Amino acid sequence: MTRDRSDEGDDVRQLSADELQAIEEEFDPELRFRVLAWPLAVATAIILFLLSCYHYYTAGFGIPQATVHRGLHLGVTLTVVFLSFSAFGKKEMASNWRAPFGLPLLDWILAIAGIVSALYVPWIYSELAFRVGNPLPIDIVMGTILIVVLLEAVRRSMGWPLPVIAILFIAYAYFGKSMPGIFVHPGASWANIVNHLYLTSQGIYGTALGVIATYVFHFVLFGVMATRIGLGQLFIDIASALAGRYAGGPAKVSVLSSALLGSISGSSIANTVTTGALTIPAMIRIGYPRHFAAAVEAAASTGGQITPPVMGAVAFLMIEYLGVPLTTILTAALVPAFMHFFGVLVQVHLEARRLGLRGLSASELPNAWKVLKAGWLSVVPLVILVAVLLSGRTPFAAAFYSITACIAVLAIQQVSGSGLVQGIKNTAHGVFEGFILGAKQSLSVTAAAALVGVVIGVVTLTGVGFKIAYMVTGIAQGWATSLHDLFSVLPFELMTVPSLTLLFTLILTAVVCILMGCGIPTTANYIIMVAVAAPILGMLGVQQMVAHYFVFYYGVLADVTPPVAMAAYAGAGIANANAFKAGNTAFRLSMGKALVPFVFAFQPALLIVTDGFTWEAFALAFTGAVLGIWILASAVSSWLFAPLYWFERIILVIAAILLVAPNLTATAIGLLIVAPIALRQLLPKWRGGATA
Repeated sequence: MTRDRSDEGDDVRQLSADELQAIEEEFDPELRFRVLAWPLAVATAIILFLLSCYHYYTAGFGIPQATVHRGLHLGVTLTVVFLSFSAFGKKEMASNWRAPFGLPLLDWILAIAGIVSALYVPWIYSELAFRVGNPLPIDIVMGTILIVVLLEAVRRSMGWPLPVIAILFIAYAYFGKSMPGIFVHPGASWANIVNHLYLTSQGIYGTALGVIATYVFHFVLFGVMATRIGLGQLFIDIASALAGRYAGGPAKVSVLSSALLGSISGSSIANTVTTGALTIPAMIRIGYPRHFAAAVEAAASTGGQITPPVMGAVAFLMIEYLGVPLTTILTAALVPAFMHFFGVLVQVHLEARRLGLRGLSASELPNAWKVLKAGWLSVVPLVILVAVLLSGRTPFAAAFYSITACIAVLAIQQVSGSGLVQGIKNTAHGVFEGFILGAKQSLSVTAAAALVGVVIGVVTLTGVGFKIAYMVTGIAQGWATSLHDLFSVLPFELMTVPSLTLLFTLILTAVVCILMGCGIPTTANYIIMVAVAAPILGMLGVQQMVAHYFVFYYGVLADVTPPVAMAAYAGAGIANANAFKAGNTAFRLSMGKALVPFVFAFQPALLIVTDGFTWEAFALAFTGAVLGIWILASAVSSWLFAPLYWFERIILVIAAILLVAPNLTATAIGLLIVAPIALRQLLPKWRGGATA
């Protein structure tokens, strides 16, 4: 992305739907579907529609045996991946004799190989208990085919990062005897590797694929259907009505609307493009720099990945891994999600004050009452979704009822607007298109989850996760001991060696999560990090839920962390701004998401549902986090209640670190440091004088 027009002031035109789609496809390979010849396009659409119908039915009336369900879902998905994604990202069709119906012969072979090898395990399921550990030659052949097909399917639909990681893990399993130091292991033959990855529930057909096929698909479909009935637009209008009038109004609309839309969306890039198409031009018009407008939308949209009830589908993976009810997962997510959006909102407000930016006038804003009166019906499916989830029913039951409600709302909207006959036709067409789009949006995440199963299988086969944990904690303990010895001359102890060890371990783990998150979607990154990084924190006594949330949050942060900040780059495409500058600013705006995991790692009470929770501990951690985020935002924005001197900004950074530490003494010291700076700025205001 090289667009870099003037960052200040001049107007930006509203992009067309085609231009927005092009930007989304540029930064999200999962949406680069190629154009098919009409017979093949019709056949593909019918397959996608039937796949959605199958999942809609199983959500309401029960799924078949797990391996059969997962194999069927994977087989159909792989077939459609090779129909929908070209080998090199080209959208045009081939036109030579080697391309039946415009599809290259190789793609036909891969599509057939994918469905046959994926359905082979369900086919032999009754014999599987006697084959695991003693595979037949045909089992090895089929498993090898599926692994190769998965690597190519994910490469086409997502790019190289995840396939490269999977290949490296497979190589590690095979060449174990040649590994250095702590990583050496006996190694495994190809037959043993395929047996473990293909025929057991520890690999391709494991938890990751199961969650996608059982939960995630349904909520992707719900998000698509909810958008079709106008819920997304309602969120944007409500956010505009509530926040648009205040200083820097469009930026605050961006934060609020992205939080609302993110609660039903699983893609930070899609969220950025959807809401950014409206909010980014508005931000630029009132005076925000272009890169800042792009960064605000990207940071807010990425926050949607951590916002209940969907949380980018990771909430449903946590159910399987942690073995706790969904209500527990969602409750734990509430405060950290609030902290992220609070951090973005504070910086947006301070930037508006620093630049003297206005809010939107009443004529530029929708009326909240009229918006609700016109669109309240579209909220009903979301209310039903939350109500069923809170009632204790299964997540897929909640998805079934909420999707059914979306269909009912769509029918009411169409019949009331077009009459009975035409309304029924429009409803059928809308459901058909929605089901196709929902299935399309699940293709890449299904392939990725199956390939992640390969990574997880190697981890369980070789035990490399615990070896990495041992190495990281060893390095962190060495650093902690050295730093503790360095400050031993002080008359008081700042931090103990165990606390410093945990701090350095958290920093190293966060870096690994961000690096792994570059180019890998949230769901896949979380699954890998749970297997590789979460055990690191577990070795230091960090609660399991805390460890899972920590790696999840830092994996999501990769979407706004240069050099691969895809959500920020998509926002820069809309704003016509410098992409790298937008990425750096988006990371700065996401500091709440970066700081809060450290807070709840040291004080788990911030997640509310953790062991040993007390309201006193929660109040201290919450207050300190809010104050710390605000003060740090002031330091980076160079504005508290008025402009700040350079040395005051440095002092405020130190104060912010002390404030977020969940310790009463540290919080008190932080407040004492802030007090003189705040008084210097406030006293002239109180006396009616000029600010410094």
